[in-house]
Amino acid sequence: MRTFILFIRRFFNLILFLGVEVVCIIMIARTKTLQGNDIVSSANVVSGLLYKKQNDVVYYFGLGRMNDSLLNENARLRLQMAMLKGIDTLHDSLVHKPIGKPDSTHVVRYADYVYRTARVINNSVSAANNYITINRGSNDGISRNMSVISGNGTVGRVVHVSPHFASILSVLSVKQQVSARLKDGTYGYVTWDGDRPDVLMMRDVAQQIKVKAGDTVYTTSYSFFPPDIVMGYVFKIETLKKNSQQLLYMHPAANFRNLQYVYVVENKMDAERKELEDSVKSK
Repeated sequence: MRTFILFIRRFFNLILFLGVEVVCIIMIARTKTLQGNDIVSSANVVSGLLYKKQNDVVYYFGLGRMNDSLLNENARLRLQMAMLKGIDTLHDSLVHKPIGKPDSTHVVRYADYVYRTARVINNSVSAANNYITINRGSNDGISRNMSVISGNGTVGRVVHVSPHFASILSVLSVKQQVSARLKDGTYGYVTWDGDRPDVLMMRDVAQQIKVKAGDTVYTTSYSFFPPDIVMGYVFKIETLKKNSQQLLYMHPAANFRNLQYVYVVENKMDAERKELEDSVKSK
């Protein structure tokens, strides 16, 4: 208490001056004079800047929740798109079961894909076979051979799973190739040469097929990816005279150098399809 009193006595003149200044500013601000309007305007500018900084801080710390919310919303939208694309066009868009009669109609089935969001916690782009680690595992419904995509395009395939994490073999891998197609339906295979992470190649494209820079390359139903996912964009075309085919150089749609969030895609019909195909091969 004695220290506080000594402080007041020492700086009494300064404290009195500042107090009088504050009172004068408040009184002037309450008047409708030019000076009062200037003070109010300046105060509004300062308070506005402070509120903006406060909002920026709150916004920054809320980005994680916002990203999770957007990812979940995108997952729902992708599922809806898959349902719309998966209608059996060989039959009526809606099949009704006649009342009192056996169910002999063909049931319309939608593309049965489930999208799960995940965050990338480790990623490589400089090895011959690059792997990506995500923060989702078997406890989250992730299993081997599920495809992985980003918001822009294809990423890879799940190869190892633990309860809380999963490892993905990236499209940037020399030991796997992906079935792909051009917009006109021409099929080929997309591979990586183990060199640049921003360049993929589409092979087995016949020389007579017209391709130009900027054309989009999509996945097919023959690959482990869902069909019609963007793989990349053609930027260079090379004609191979030895086999009369074209080699298409393309930039991948996904940015592997800055991969943060992905979708793990489960095809619920995949097990049945593989079982059928394996039974045919065994005969």
